Amino acid sequence: MNQINTESYKGVRDFYPPDMFIQNYIFDVMKKVSESYGYVEYSASILESSDLYKAKSGEEIVNDQTYNFVDRGGREVTLRPEMTPTVARMVARSKRDLALPVRWYSIPNLFRYEQPQKGRLREHWQLNVDLFGVDGINAEVEIISIASDLMLRFGAKPQNFQILLNNRKIVNALFDYYEFSDTEKQKISKLIDKSEKIPRQVFVDSIREIVGDQTEDFVSILNSKDIDEMQSRLPSELQVEKGIEEIRHRISTLSENGIANVIFKPSLMRGFDYYTGIVFEVFDAGKENRRSLFGGGRYDDLLDIFGSEKMTAVGFGMGDVTVRDYLETYNLLPKFRPTTDLYICKLDDKHLNDVNVIAEKLRKDGVNVAIDITHKKLGDQIKSAVKQSIPYVVCIGDDEIKSGKFKLKELETGKETELSSEEIVKFIKNSKK
Repeated sequence: MNQINTESYKGVRDFYPPDMFIQNYIFDVMKKVSESYGYVEYSASILESSDLYKAKSGEEIVNDQTYNFVDRGGREVTLRPEMTPTVARMVARSKRDLALPVRWYSIPNLFRYEQPQKGRLREHWQLNVDLFGVDGINAEVEIISIASDLMLRFGAKPQNFQILLNNRKIVNALFDYYEFSDTEKQKISKLIDKSEKIPRQVFVDSIREIVGDQTEDFVSILNSKDIDEMQSRLPSELQVEKGIEEIRHRISTLSENGIANVIFKPSLMRGFDYYTGIVFEVFDAGKENRRSLFGGGRYDDLLDIFGSEKMTAVGFGMGDVTVRDYLETYNLLPKFRPTTDLYICKLDDKHLNDVNVIAEKLRKDGVNVAIDITHKKLGDQIKSAVKQSIPYVVCIGDDEIKSGKFKLKELETGKETELSSEEIVKFIKNSKK
C-alpha cells in the first residue's frame, strides 16, 4: 500500500503553533484597527453561486482562477475568490433594514486557482473593509486612512511604504476618447494592470495592436510622473476631466490628515471590472520586497447586478500573505509565545491527583496550565516544557503539597521564586502586561 504524502495541497499552508501565533497577531491588528474606526465584523459562507462572479469580477477571475463545481442539485458553485461581491450581495439583500452608512469588515479565507509564487497562494485570508452609503471624498479618505493606520500599527514606517492613487474616471474618459470597443477596453485594462510584470517592449507592442499610430501619445500619458504632467499630456478635451480634480483633492486632504506618502500613478488600474472611481494600492517602497501589498477603491455600481437601488461604496482588501512577507522583510514579526503559561511537572506519579487539584485552581484564576501526564523523569519533563517554549515551570512533590509553596522557575533565565498558588497567579499575570 502506497503511503500518503505528508505535504499539504499545492498553494495552501499548514499552520503549526508558531505560524498560528503570527496569524492570530495579524488578525488581531486587523480587527483592532478596523473597530477603532467604528467598523463591525460580518461573515459568510465560502460557497457562492458562480453567477455572482460571472456578473462582475471579470472573465479572467471566473474562467481561469476559481475553484468551481456543480453540486448534486445541478447548481454551479464557486469557492469565493474575493469578498466584495459577497458583501455587496448581503447589503443588497438587507438594504432596507440597514442604518447608513454601513461600516463592515471581515477576514475571510479566499481561494484562487493560480500558480503559487511569493506573496500569492491558492488560499489566503484577507481583511475586507467596506463603507456603503457615503459619496465623495470623506469616505475615500476614511478608507485610505484605515489602510495607512494598519501599516503603522504593524510597525511600518511611512518612508517604507507608499500609497499609490489613481482614478478610473480618467482612464474611462481616455478609453472613450479613443473610441475603444468594450472588448478593447477590457484587453487594454488588463495590459495596463500587468504592465510592470511584462517586458516593456511587449507591453508597447501589445498596446500598438489596439491604439495604432497614437501609441506613443497613449503610453506617454500612462508614464506621467505626476498629475500636472498627465493633465498636460491629455487631449485638450479631457484636461478638465472631473477625475483629475478628484485626485488632487484626495492627495491634498490626505496630506492634511497626516498621510503624506500618497503618490499619483496613472497606470494603476486594479484588476477587477467593478471599480468606478478612485483606486489605490499600498506599495512596499523598500529594495528587498518592492511590490504591491494590498489595495482597493470605489465601486458604486456593484449593487446593480442584484436589481437593487444604487448605493455608493468604497473599500479595500488586505491579504495575510503579503502582510506576513512585509513583516518578515522588516523584522517586524512578533516573537512566538505559547498560550500555555505554566507547565507542572510531578516528582512521582502518586502526586497526579494533587497536581490536578492545584492546576484546576490556577486555571479558574486565569492561568493556562499544562500538566505532564507522562512517566518521564523530572529532567525530561522540564525539557518538554523548554521545547514547547512554555515560559514557567513548577515541579511538585510531597514538600510542595504539604507546604502549599511552589518554586516557580522562569525557563529563559533560570530564576526561581517561591510562591503560593495565589502569588503564582499574580506573578504570571503581571509578567504578561
